[in-house]
Amino acid sequence: MHEHHDHTRPEPEHHRISPHVPGLHWDPGKIPAWLRMTSGEPRWPVTLGVLLAIALQLALPDRYALKPRYLLPVLEVALLAGLIAANPVRFQREHPVIRWASIILTLMVAAANFGSIARLVHQILHHHEGNDPINYAQTLLGSGLAIWITNVLAYALFYWQFDRGGPFARAQARKPYPDFLFPQMTDPSKAHDEWEPGFVDYAYLSFTNSTAFSPTDTLPMSSWAKMTMMSQSVVSLVTVALVAARAVNALP
Repeated sequence: MHEHHDHTRPEPEHHRISPHVPGLHWDPGKIPAWLRMTSGEPRWPVTLGVLLAIALQLALPDRYALKPRYLLPVLEVALLAGLIAANPVRFQREHPVIRWASIILTLMVAAANFGSIARLVHQILHHHEGNDPINYAQTLLGSGLAIWITNVLAYALFYWQFDRGGPFARAQARKPYPDFLFPQMTDPSKAHDEWEPGFVDYAYLSFTNSTAFSPTDTLPMSSWAKMTMMSQSVVSLVTVALVAARAVNALP
């Protein structure tokens, strides 16, 4: 006789799938922080990133700055101050106004930098270096570097702002499926139990994508993540190639 197997019998506890982790198996009580409710990400890393982006915007020569020159930086500082007041230490207090203000701040940083990139490309294609090619080459390289770094920060803000619904949604563990698959997610044994992606992780993702022009150790999983990384690679490649080529040609 064939032995009868009861397929309706529940799985052992250590094989059960957590409701917060569809399709994945975890030991009981070992669900990583990025898949459970947490106290929220710290405020200071993203604040430093935004302040650096604003400082780089203000440091650009007038020819590359978006006009009116001080309008967007002033608005960015005002929005940032309001966001800090709402969540001074961690991203815990959630409200639609706070969410939209944060998105608008990200769009402002990106718009200012995209405007600078457009002016930079126009200057490279149509401007002559004048009587001092060495000074022109130095200005071009310095401005190109500032714009490139700001581009890294702008895309880092996009990734941080929208991955799994943003910082508030991630703290509430509302969306288990990641838009970006970090190495710690595939092998939790390589990270402590309280690890979850923060702004530094998204800044690293943005930096590596801008230098390698492709994903490195973190993979885009959703369509919007893939398209955003693709656009960043294109912008970074055009900026680096045009600036380097023009600066070299300007030197005697």
